[in-house]
Amino acid sequence: MKILHVIASVDPRGGGPIEGVFSSAAVWSRHGHERHILSLDSPDAAWVAQSPVHVIAAGSTAGWYKYLRRRVPWLRYGYTPRLTGWLKRHAKDYDAVVINGLWNYASYGSWRALHRLDTPYVVFTHGMLDPWFNTAYPVKTFFKTIFWKLFEHKVLRDARGVMFTCDEERQLAPQSFKPYAAQPFVVGYGTRDVAGDPAAQREAFAARVALPAGRPFILFLSRIHPKKGIDLLIRGFARHAAAFPAFDLVIAGPDHAGWTARLQDLARELGVGGRIHWPGMLSGDVKWGAFRSAAFFVLPSHQENFGIVVAEAMALGRPILITNKVNIWREIEADGAGLVVNDDLDGVAAGLQAMCALPEAERDAMGRRGRACFMRRYDLEENAMSLLVLLQRLAREPEAGAQERLAIA
Repeated sequence: MKILHVIASVDPRGGGPIEGVFSSAAVWSRHGHERHILSLDSPDAAWVAQSPVHVIAAGSTAGWYKYLRRRVPWLRYGYTPRLTGWLKRHAKDYDAVVINGLWNYASYGSWRALHRLDTPYVVFTHGMLDPWFNTAYPVKTFFKTIFWKLFEHKVLRDARGVMFTCDEERQLAPQSFKPYAAQPFVVGYGTRDVAGDPAAQREAFAARVALPAGRPFILFLSRIHPKKGIDLLIRGFARHAAAFPAFDLVIAGPDHAGWTARLQDLARELGVGGRIHWPGMLSGDVKWGAFRSAAFFVLPSHQENFGIVVAEAMALGRPILITNKVNIWREIEADGAGLVVNDDLDGVAAGLQAMCALPEAERDAMGRRGRACFMRRYDLEENAMSLLVLLQRLAREPEAGAQERLAIA
């Protein structure tokens, strides 16, 4: 089967959506299937050349375009005339198209080309219809409402299927905007199991982050962004820092929001600046070594449709602390794979206290349950192939296995 993914960018700093595309591409390739990516990136973007999957970059290399894209709203939305034209010419070369995400021209531009063609398309919303965003960003929500009524709702309405990574995400999506019409599917999602030499990976991390030998640490590894609840993490850590003087905190990840300096100021004000380490974005063996070396992993997000990093932590047998706004929290709690708390200061602080107070043997047992949870629910090998089977069925029979179309005026 030949699949085309359409996504705003293949920049790996974008997090879960593009990581999921890359990871599952490797699985499909081993089984003889082909995957390409069509993105809004400029063809001369460094990450286009570095992509492990073939990329058709529909953006412009013109200096004036790059300048205006930062300032003109329609161009900031990602508009490029090349996207729709390329799809109209080449969609027939693919068995199916997967649109990843909303609120950029990759979604609406794809709809413009595909809704009258025979090539079927499906949509992964990647949590972008979570109602939390409407409360957190009311000004953006005003403009999103206009875009939804004019453009975006058509993308879901005419899709052969709308894919959600867990049932929590599926239930939340219709609450954000009206009208809403979709043929929903909850599909398996996850990440690749981690290979490599554990000792070498730990050494790679130790060389990157200078922690005293044997000193336990709590790991946060994700984007530095307000929705991730990092301010709560720092305040909660400071609340119990004196009771657990052996623990440090590592906050790792790329910062597109320019939030790091403010968070570092907060840590200094609370007297814990010297116990928090900021190594930036980690990848490869350094990243896996961070997980393997951590006492436990924490993701105190206000919104997370899935949380690939949670699955990665469980794959490596690490105990986890997450909020009940990480949409797979019910499965984590049911499997005893981690501790789930509210996404507020009291919840995060209490969770940190409880996890630090656990004997190491109990944390290790939680990590083993997490590993079992990963293998049962989130191993990408099985989930990627299940998605492929679903795409094959939808390509042949539009209503095959579908739930009743959900429509809300």
